[in-house]
Amino acid sequence: MTFSLLARDPGTGTLCAAAATGSLCVGGWVLRGRLDAGLSASQGAAPSTFWGEEVLDRMAGGQGASTAVAEVTGADRGRAWRQLAALDPTGRAAAFTGDENTPQMGARSFPGGIASGNMLAGLEVLDALSEAFQGAGGSPAERLIAALRAADRAGSDSRGLFSAALLVLSPAHAPLTLRIDYHDSDPIGALQTLHARATSGGYGRWARQVPCAEDPERILSETDFRD
Repeated sequence: MTFSLLARDPGTGTLCAAAATGSLCVGGWVLRGRLDAGLSASQGAAPSTFWGEEVLDRMAGGQGASTAVAEVTGADRGRAWRQLAALDPTGRAAAFTGDENTPQMGARSFPGGIASGNMLAGLEVLDALSEAFQGAGGSPAERLIAALRAADRAGSDSRGLFSAALLVLSPAHAPLTLRIDYHDSDPIGALQTLHARATSGGYGRWARQVPCAEDPERILSETDFRD
Protein backbone atom coordinates (compact mmCIF):
# COMPACT_ATOMS: atom_id res chain seq x y z
CA MET A 1 0.00 0.00 0.00
CA THR A 2 3.02 2.14 -0.68
CA PHE A 3 5.55 3.26 -3.25
CA SER A 4 9.25 3.58 -2.47
CA LEU A 5 12.59 4.23 -4.11
CA LEU A 6 16.11 3.11 -3.14
CA ALA A 7 19.22 4.49 -4.88
CA ARG A 8 22.99 4.85 -4.61
CA ASP A 9 25.20 7.68 -5.91
CA PRO A 10 28.28 5.93 -7.36
CA GLY A 11 30.38 9.09 -7.13
CA THR A 12 29.97 9.70 -3.39
CA GLY A 13 28.69 6.38 -2.06
CA THR A 14 25.59 8.16 -0.73
CA LEU A 15 22.59 5.90 -0.17
CA CYS A 16 19.16 7.49 -0.39
CA ALA A 17 15.58 6.30 -0.08
CA ALA A 18 12.06 7.70 -0.06
CA ALA A 19 8.55 6.36 0.41
CA ALA A 20 4.95 7.57 0.49
CA THR A 21 1.66 5.86 1.32
CA GLY A 22 -2.05 6.31 1.85
CA SER A 23 -1.65 5.17 5.45
CA LEU A 24 0.32 6.42 8.49
CA CYS A 25 4.00 6.43 9.48
CA VAL A 26 5.52 5.19 6.22
CA GLY A 27 9.10 6.02 7.24
CA GLY A 28 9.04 3.90 10.38
CA TRP A 29 7.37 0.97 8.69
CA VAL A 30 9.16 0.86 5.35
CA LEU A 31 12.66 2.36 5.15
CA ARG A 32 15.85 0.89 6.62
CA GLY A 33 19.49 1.56 5.78
CA ARG A 34 23.12 1.33 6.86
CA LEU A 35 26.19 2.50 4.94
CA ASP A 36 27.86 -0.91 5.37
CA ALA A 37 24.75 -2.82 4.34
CA GLY A 38 22.67 -0.86 1.84
CA LEU A 39 18.97 -0.02 1.89
CA SER A 40 15.69 -1.86 2.22
CA ALA A 41 12.00 -1.09 1.76
CA SER A 42 9.67 -3.59 3.41
CA GLN A 43 6.04 -2.91 2.58
CA GLY A 44 2.85 -4.59 1.43
CA ALA A 45 -0.49 -5.66 2.87
CA ALA A 46 1.20 -7.17 5.96
CA PRO A 47 4.71 -5.68 5.93
CA SER A 48 7.48 -7.40 7.87
CA THR A 49 9.89 -5.12 9.68
CA PHE A 50 11.93 -8.29 10.26
CA TRP A 51 12.44 -8.58 6.50
CA GLY A 52 13.79 -5.05 6.32
CA GLU A 53 16.37 -5.66 9.04
CA GLU A 54 17.33 -9.19 8.03
CA VAL A 55 18.05 -8.31 4.42
CA LEU A 56 20.41 -5.56 5.63
CA ASP A 57 22.21 -8.00 7.91
CA ARG A 58 22.69 -10.40 5.03
CA MET A 59 24.00 -7.71 2.68
CA ALA A 60 26.36 -6.42 5.39
CA GLY A 61 27.67 -9.98 5.58
CA GLY A 62 28.52 -9.96 1.88
CA GLN A 63 25.42 -11.31 0.16
CA GLY A 64 24.28 -9.48 -2.96
CA ALA A 65 20.79 -8.01 -3.07
CA SER A 66 19.30 -10.84 -5.16
CA THR A 67 20.53 -13.62 -2.90
CA ALA A 68 19.61 -11.74 0.25
CA VAL A 69 16.06 -10.99 -0.92
CA ALA A 70 15.50 -14.57 -2.10
CA GLU A 71 16.66 -16.09 1.19
CA VAL A 72 14.77 -13.66 3.41
CA THR A 73 11.47 -13.95 1.57
CA GLY A 74 11.63 -17.65 0.79
CA ALA A 75 11.47 -18.78 4.42
CA ASP A 76 8.32 -16.82 5.40
CA ARG A 77 4.95 -18.59 5.06
CA GLY A 78 3.26 -15.16 4.95
CA ARG A 79 5.38 -14.03 2.00
CA ALA A 80 2.38 -13.71 -0.35
CA TRP A 81 1.17 -10.69 1.64
CA ARG A 82 4.46 -8.81 1.66
CA GLN A 83 6.80 -6.85 -0.61
CA LEU A 84 10.53 -6.26 -0.21
CA ALA A 85 13.05 -4.22 -2.19
CA ALA A 86 16.76 -4.08 -1.39
CA LEU A 87 19.83 -2.27 -2.64
CA ASP A 88 23.25 -3.55 -1.63
CA PRO A 89 26.25 -1.27 -0.93
CA THR A 90 27.51 -1.62 -4.52
CA GLY A 91 24.18 -0.46 -6.00
CA ARG A 92 22.79 -3.84 -7.08
CA ALA A 93 19.03 -4.13 -6.53
CA ALA A 94 16.40 -6.82 -6.15
CA ALA A 95 12.74 -7.07 -5.17
CA PHE A 96 10.04 -9.57 -4.25
CA THR A 97 6.28 -8.96 -4.49
CA GLY A 98 3.81 -11.44 -3.00
CA ASP A 99 0.75 -12.35 -5.04
CA GLU A 100 -1.78 -11.41 -2.34
CA ASN A 101 -0.84 -7.74 -2.35
CA THR A 102 -3.37 -5.37 -3.92
CA PRO A 103 -2.85 -4.49 -7.60
CA GLN A 104 -1.32 -2.64 -9.18
CA MET A 105 2.00 -3.86 -7.80
CA GLY A 106 5.55 -4.49 -8.93
CA ALA A 107 9.09 -3.10 -9.13
CA ARG A 108 11.28 -1.25 -11.62
CA SER A 109 15.07 -1.43 -11.38
CA PHE A 110 17.43 1.12 -12.95
CA PRO A 111 21.22 1.58 -12.76
CA GLY A 112 22.01 1.99 -9.09
CA GLY A 113 18.44 1.88 -7.85
CA ILE A 114 14.98 0.35 -7.65
CA ALA A 115 11.39 1.58 -7.35
CA SER A 116 8.66 -0.66 -5.94
CA GLY A 117 5.04 -0.36 -4.93
CA ASN A 118 1.65 -1.93 -4.42
CA MET A 119 -1.96 -0.72 -4.32
CA LEU A 120 -0.97 1.76 -7.01
CA ALA A 121 -3.30 3.54 -9.42
CA GLY A 122 -1.16 1.99 -12.18
CA LEU A 123 2.33 0.70 -12.87
CA GLU A 124 3.17 3.98 -14.56
CA VAL A 125 3.63 5.30 -11.01
CA LEU A 126 6.82 3.22 -10.75
CA ASP A 127 8.06 4.43 -14.11
CA ALA A 128 7.50 8.04 -13.09
CA LEU A 129 9.21 7.47 -9.73
CA SER A 130 12.39 6.00 -11.22
CA GLU A 131 12.57 8.28 -14.26
CA ALA A 132 12.07 11.45 -12.24
CA PHE A 133 14.81 10.52 -9.79
CA GLN A 134 17.27 9.80 -12.58
CA GLY A 135 16.41 13.02 -14.40
CA ALA A 136 16.25 15.39 -11.43
CA GLY A 137 18.99 17.77 -10.34
CA GLY A 138 20.03 18.93 -6.90
CA SER A 139 20.97 17.04 -3.76
CA PRO A 140 19.94 13.40 -3.21
CA ALA A 141 17.11 14.53 -0.94
CA GLU A 142 15.86 17.05 -3.50
CA ARG A 143 15.92 14.37 -6.17
CA LEU A 144 13.95 12.03 -3.89
CA ILE A 145 11.28 14.66 -3.28
CA ALA A 146 11.04 15.35 -7.03
CA ALA A 147 10.58 11.62 -7.63
CA LEU A 148 7.81 11.36 -5.03
CA ARG A 149 6.05 14.31 -6.65
CA ALA A 150 6.26 12.71 -10.09
CA ALA A 151 4.89 9.41 -8.78
CA ASP A 152 2.01 11.22 -7.09
CA ARG A 153 1.15 13.05 -10.31
CA ALA A 154 1.29 9.76 -12.25
CA GLY A 155 -1.49 8.24 -10.14
CA SER A 156 0.03 7.64 -6.72
CA ASP A 157 -1.23 5.20 -4.12
CA SER A 158 -4.77 4.47 -5.26
CA ARG A 159 -6.12 5.87 -1.96
CA GLY A 160 -4.15 9.12 -2.08
CA LEU A 161 -1.34 9.96 0.35
CA PHE A 162 -1.16 10.56 4.12
CA SER A 163 2.53 10.08 4.96
CA ALA A 164 5.94 10.44 3.31
CA ALA A 165 9.58 9.99 4.34
CA LEU A 166 13.13 10.13 3.12
CA LEU A 167 16.46 8.73 4.30
CA VAL A 168 19.91 9.89 3.14
CA LEU A 169 23.08 8.15 4.33
CA SER A 170 26.35 9.79 3.31
CA PRO A 171 29.90 8.95 4.38
CA ALA A 172 30.53 12.70 4.68
CA HIS A 173 27.45 13.76 6.66
CA ALA A 174 25.33 12.64 9.57
CA PRO A 175 22.27 10.59 8.56
CA LEU A 176 19.28 12.58 7.35
CA THR A 177 16.02 10.86 8.17
CA LEU A 178 12.84 12.91 7.80
CA ARG A 179 9.29 11.69 8.32
CA ILE A 180 5.83 13.13 7.88
CA ASP A 181 3.78 10.54 9.75
CA TYR A 182 0.41 12.11 8.93
CA HIS A 183 -0.74 14.98 6.75
CA ASP A 184 -4.30 15.17 5.50
CA SER A 185 -3.62 17.01 2.23
CA ASP A 186 0.03 17.11 1.09
CA PRO A 187 2.58 14.97 2.96
CA ILE A 188 5.14 15.41 0.17
CA GLY A 189 4.85 19.19 0.44
CA ALA A 190 5.24 18.95 4.21
CA LEU A 191 8.30 16.74 3.71
CA GLN A 192 9.79 19.31 1.33
CA THR A 193 9.23 22.08 3.90
CA LEU A 194 10.80 19.99 6.67
CA HIS A 195 13.81 19.23 4.46
CA ALA A 196 14.34 22.93 3.75
CA ARG A 197 14.29 23.74 7.46
CA ALA A 198 16.54 20.80 8.38
CA THR A 199 19.24 21.73 5.88
CA SER A 200 19.36 25.51 6.33
CA GLY A 201 19.92 28.03 9.10
CA GLY A 202 21.43 27.15 12.44
CA TYR A 203 20.19 23.57 12.43
CA GLY A 204 21.67 22.92 9.00
CA ARG A 205 25.04 24.35 10.01
CA TRP A 206 25.09 22.26 13.17
CA ALA A 207 24.09 19.05 11.35
CA ARG A 208 26.92 19.47 8.87
CA GLN A 209 29.51 19.48 11.67
CA VAL A 210 28.58 16.51 13.85
CA PRO A 211 30.45 13.16 13.53
CA CYS A 212 30.07 11.13 10.34
CA ALA A 213 31.53 7.94 8.87
CA GLU A 214 34.48 9.74 7.32
CA ASP A 215 35.21 11.74 10.50
CA PRO A 216 33.72 9.98 13.54
CA GLU A 217 35.53 12.31 15.97
CA ARG A 218 34.60 15.58 14.30
CA ILE A 219 33.84 18.52 16.59
CA LEU A 220 32.08 21.83 16.00
CA SER A 221 34.04 24.61 14.34
CA GLU A 222 31.31 27.23 14.80
CA THR A 223 29.74 28.27 18.08
CA ASP A 224 26.67 30.26 16.94
CA PHE A 225 23.99 28.12 15.31
CA ARG A 226 21.09 30.50 15.62
CA ASP A 227 19.11 31.26 12.44
